[in-house]
Amino acid sequence: MDVDAFVLANRASWERLDDLVKNRRKLSGAEVDELVELYQRVSTHLSMVRSASSDAVLVGRLSSLVARARSVVTGAHAPLWRELVRFWTVSFPVTAYRAWRWWLGSAVGFLVVAVAIAVWVATNPAVQAAVGTPEEIAQLVNNDFAEYYSEHPAGAFALQVWVNNAWIAAQCIGYSVLLGIPIPYVLFNNALNLGLNAGLMFQAGKGDVLLGLLAPHGLIELTSVFLAAGAGMRLGWSIVSPGNRPRGQVLAEQGRAVISVAVGLVVVLAVAGLIEGFVTPSPLPTFMRVAIGVAVLVAFLGYVYYFGRRAALLGETGDIEDAPDVVPTG
Repeated sequence: MDVDAFVLANRASWERLDDLVKNRRKLSGAEVDELVELYQRVSTHLSMVRSASSDAVLVGRLSSLVARARSVVTGAHAPLWRELVRFWTVSFPVTAYRAWRWWLGSAVGFLVVAVAIAVWVATNPAVQAAVGTPEEIAQLVNNDFAEYYSEHPAGAFALQVWVNNAWIAAQCIGYSVLLGIPIPYVLFNNALNLGLNAGLMFQAGKGDVLLGLLAPHGLIELTSVFLAAGAGMRLGWSIVSPGNRPRGQVLAEQGRAVISVAVGLVVVLAVAGLIEGFVTPSPLPTFMRVAIGVAVLVAFLGYVYYFGRRAALLGETGDIEDAPDVVPTG
């Protein structure tokens, strides 16, 4: 290839493309079409130069021009910080806000079952006898329940709690592919465990110990589980009853939105794990530990209400920006 002749023949096209890229915000429709055509042409020029010439300066010049033109033609990616801001101010809170009826229903059902089991255990000696011997129950209520929160190093315990709670939340969201049918069973198992322990503790006059140890981390922890369950069941129901839109479109939109709940809860449950690992077993007075738990819950609910409601009023669904609801096929 005669590089000098090649440059002379195509320099005008390169300079025109460079000019269009620099003035990309002021282009008319015809100029946009011209930019796309020149981008394709100069990309071919770059391939020819790379294969037939060792002129590194020319290759570098054309590579830079093609890269800048590509960013204009295909659109530059949004900066990571912008994506993070959108996630925490739109995607996560609006998905949680729009599903509030589902996770409120999950919370009510859970608490009704847990309280019913606690009353049944506390008032029925036969049930207590079936749970364990008097010595075993005494060991649980007087020692084991409280020592559970302090028998391991705080950091390791916080990590263990986070993994366990994240797994429960992941189950709730993952079961949405089965129309959310197994989710109530997951909630029931956790309500059964809480109700059983609560019944034994209250029957032994240790109800204050139970509440003092559970409230600091349990409020935000259970709220996260309820949110995961609600989001999962809402997604499952959208498959059953998609409304007046195509089922595939609704499933795609809701599915992508639920992923944001899963990601957001990773952080929320990490906060719950830190509280359970460092605040619950701390020597702070009970009222202070409980106050921390209440403050974290109120802050989370306020965050979801403020940002979620604002995004919902703007028509946001929690879906990713410019996401196709139906993939076109040829």
